[in-house]
Amino acid sequence: MKKPETLDEYIDLVHQAVYEVDELRACTEEDTEEMERYLPFIDPLDAQLRQLFADMTSGKYAFPADTDLPFMAIVQRWGRDIPFRTLLQTINAVHREGLR
Repeated sequence: MKKPETLDEYIDLVHQAVYEVDELRACTEEDTEEMERYLPFIDPLDAQLRQLFADMTSGKYAFPADTDLPFMAIVQRWGRDIPFRTLLQTINAVHREGLR
């Protein structure tokens, strides 16, 4: 996945991740077996991404070097079950390394 070059592109990536969580939730509501698979992490992931997006759009966000975003603990534990984990990894990489 191509890393964003501007803050607006970075914010768009985070917005896309929020959308992906919404889509995953919608899919699981129709299939109870799938819901059990995602239940342990979907709510905390959703909350953390929405907080990140709110911080970015309000101007409270900063690029602290050498720290992972909180949702990376979820990605490390349940990454194989997250269909958009590459997107989350890209967001975290930009957070750690900054924009180009």
